[in-house]
Amino acid sequence: MNISSIVVRTSRDRLNDVIDRIKGVPGCEVHLHDHEGRIVITIEGESTDSHMKRLKDIQDIPYVYSANLAYSYCGKDPTLAEDRIES
Repeated sequence: MNISSIVVRTSRDRLNDVIDRIKGVPGCEVHLHDHEGRIVITIEGESTDSHMKRLKDIQDIPYVYSANLAYSYCGKDPTLAEDRIES
């Protein structure tokens, strides 16, 4: 599972429009926003490639001034290793 945190900037008057559009991007979740136009989101996916595609999708939303990676975690699903863990 891979998780990335993205900080998005938009204008105050377009904030709700941009949030609605982000919510429509698969794998994206809006967590925080302020009245200045800053939005914090996460992207969940299976690969780095899928994250980069989602980031590009967000950057292409009208009135998004910037969308920058703040944090990224790439790890294996722990359930895949359950059979190798000794009790």
